[in-house]
This record gives sequence, C-alpha cells and structure tokens, in this order.
Amino acid sequence: MIQRPWSCDTFVASADATRSGATIFGKNSDRPAGEAQPLRHSPARVAGAPLQLAYVTIADADAYAHVGSAPFWCWGYEIGVNEHRVAIGNEAVFTRTWATAVAAEGAGHGPQPGLLGMELVRLGLERGATAQQALTVMTRLLERYGQWGSAIVGKDHGPGAYDNAYLIADPTEAWILETAGSDWAARRVRGGSYAISNELSIRTDSDLMSDGLRRRALDAGWYPAERTFDVADAYTDPGTPLQVSHIRRRRADELLQIAAANGGLDVPQAFGILRDHLEGTFLGGPTFDASRPDFLTLCMHEHPSGFTWGNTAASLVVELHADPDRPVALWWCPATPCTGIYVPYFVESGRLPDNVQRPAPTAASWDPRNHHAAAYDPVSSWWRWQQLLDVAKDPTARDFAGRAAAIRREFDVLERQWLSAVADLTVDPDRLTAFTDDCLGLATRTATELIERFGADAHRAVDHRWAKPVTV
Repeated sequence: MIQRPWSCDTFVASADATRSGATIFGKNSDRPAGEAQPLRHSPARVAGAPLQLAYVTIADADAYAHVGSAPFWCWGYEIGVNEHRVAIGNEAVFTRTWATAVAAEGAGHGPQPGLLGMELVRLGLERGATAQQALTVMTRLLERYGQWGSAIVGKDHGPGAYDNAYLIADPTEAWILETAGSDWAARRVRGGSYAISNELSIRTDSDLMSDGLRRRALDAGWYPAERTFDVADAYTDPGTPLQVSHIRRRRADELLQIAAANGGLDVPQAFGILRDHLEGTFLGGPTFDASRPDFLTLCMHEHPSGFTWGNTAASLVVELHADPDRPVALWWCPATPCTGIYVPYFVESGRLPDNVQRPAPTAASWDPRNHHAAAYDPVSSWWRWQQLLDVAKDPTARDFAGRAAAIRREFDVLERQWLSAVADLTVDPDRLTAFTDDCLGLATRTATELIERFGADAHRAVDHRWAKPVTV
C-alpha cells in the first residue's frame, strides 16, 4: 500500500448548532509520528521584505497578530486563529490534478513548485479580517503561484505533495475551500455543522469557483459536458481509496449531529469528538489499542506495520464568539488528544510560554527536504506529551486502556476547572498570560507525574526513535 498523508479532520458548528450560540471550530492535525508540532505566536506587523517560503518567494503584506500550530520545520501552519477571530485548518486531498502532477514528476518533468497548503493557512490568517477575506486572499495566491511540492520531512515532491482543502471560520460565517492545483471551489456553510477530511466534499453546490475549474475537467475528459458540474465527482483521483477518510468524516458528522440534537455542541463535546476512537460503535472502541490500532480514527495513532499515516500531532478547539470584552481561548493539545490535555492560550495575551514554542524553527530553510525529525527535548511541551503517549502505549506493559483511563482521570478534572475559569476572564494581556502559565505549569507537572508513575524517566525519550534526529 502506498502511504499517503491520510490525515487531519476539521469541523465547524455554526451558531444555530452550538449550546452558546457561538461558532465552534475544531481540528486534529495528523502528521508523521515524531514530527514535533509546536505552537507559535506572531505579532501584527507592517509589510517588509519579500517572504521566502519553502519553494517560492512572494511579496509581503501587512499582517494581523495570530497564533498557529506548525510542524517545526514549516513557515506555515496546520491550524491557527488570528486577532480578528478567524480560524483556518487544512486537509490533504488527492485530486486528478495531483495524480497527473505525480506522474509527471516521476517522468522527470513535474510542475514548478508552488505554495504549500500550510503556507496558505498562515497567509489567510495574516491577511484576512473575516473568513471571506481570508478565502479571497488564499484563492488569489493559489491562482498566481499554484501548489506543488513536498510537505513531508525527507520526502521528494512526488511522494510528499498533495492538494488541499480548508475550513475557514469567523464568528459569523464559515467557508469550505477545496483545491486542485491552481483551481478551486468554495462553499459557504449556511448553518448547522460541517466536517471535512481527506476527500473532496463540494458537489454541485459550490458558491464560488475558479474560472478554469470546470473547463479543465471537461478538456481532460474527467466529466461529461451535458451533466451539472459536480466538483468532487470530476476531480477526485480514482486511484486513491477514500474509506480511510470517509469513515472519519462520517463519524465526525454523526457526533456533531448528536450534539446538535441534544442542545447544541459545546467545547467539552468538541474535545470528545477529537478524542474519538469509534467508541460505542460496532467497531468496538473498548478493544482499541494505540500501540496496534485496527483502523484510522479521528484521534489518530500509528501502527507498527505503517498502514496508518502517523499520529495526531496537535489538536485545537476554539469558540469564536463575537464579544469584544471577552478573550477567545485557543484550546490547544499537543500530540494525541486522548492522552493529552487542552490548555487555553490567547492571541490577546501577546505572547506564548517558551516551552510550547519548542522546537523553534531554524529559518535556514523552510524546505522539508532539508530537514530531519527533531530530537526529543525534555523542555518542550510537545515532546512531554509525545512521551506520555509513548509510555501509555508501551507494548511491554500492554495496558493502553488502563493507562489512558488514568490519564483522563487527571486531565479531565483540570479541563473542567479551566473551562469554568475562562468564562470570567477579560481582555487583560497580563492576566491572560498568567492564567495560561498557571494552566500549562499544572498540566506539565501532572504529565510528568504520570510518566514517572508509569515507570519512565521524564528526561529521556521513551521511544528510541526520538533520541536523535532521524528522517521521518
């Protein structure tokens, strides 16, 4: 089986589908196991020198302050939120355009490298004050520079490239953007909830599309001219299996609908969706073992055989309310959320703790082909929770269920306390900073105690693969 980035799941619940009446956005970022994904804060800035990205150089522009979760080597983000309460997350998708580019790359005449999907996430956050503005920024850049190039450490363009889908939300609206090369289609979410995964979901219901999208599909013989144009039907690569993404997307839809029918989604329920291993279904969540997962789930875990893509590397939930006197909490969880904890961070605080930003980018090159996976760092928050995952699934102990339950008993209490406290916070940068510092400090101490309770040394990597830099 060809290992592709069958990864990431993103959802939005509009005001009419949430308990509070505010939009809720959530995403799991799934990446190769051991690829550290720290959190970063970027202050507002005026346009400066041109931006040298992984493969192209583009003109800079004035940028809004934002917080994003990024693979350690990458300029762009998997997930982020800006000062105007715009949230964006991306998904890998596999289109006929992508498959044609992979074949051309294999024959030695691949496309010119362009933008990476993660770079477009950050550019949308930097330049969009609303979801629709971010959509416009992203589509114009896509049309100008295209997308092509490896987005995976140590992989060449052919095996490391993919097209992208995005979910873009603000307090009043949300958009789905799905792309194929430099072409795209967009659909506005008009209430309710919507989930995306590694498959095209826009059918005949697009609200906007690039000028070339339909024409290119017809010229290539991918869709008959006499039919109403169906984006997913025309552009989905027939050589890519969709069961690995479709089951996850349908599960997210199911859980969102259950929440809406029972008073509306809230933040704790959003955490639960992103922690899901299909518990309570005929697939048997109680038999789930993170050291030997039977299938891909919303909370993703690698399998020793390599049939899964990797692990959930970071998870984010944010309630995008419109009250200017209340800060917006970014509930960020490093590594797999089933063994992790959502700690609140705030764009309004103006800073992040140093340990959540480690490993810091080298900035010598944003090209993933020039990097190896970062080595274990006991000071890094991301590595602390990767270590907790590793010790929880220790194959010699064979007790993932018991250890995961012990982790949840500790972390669930803290999350409930913080959720209650956040409701009373105001936009006071010093207080927000102190609150995050206190939450992260308590979470880190608790994680360390759990690691030691399970018989590991918190200062040493549990998995030998992380003891030194290796190619993912």
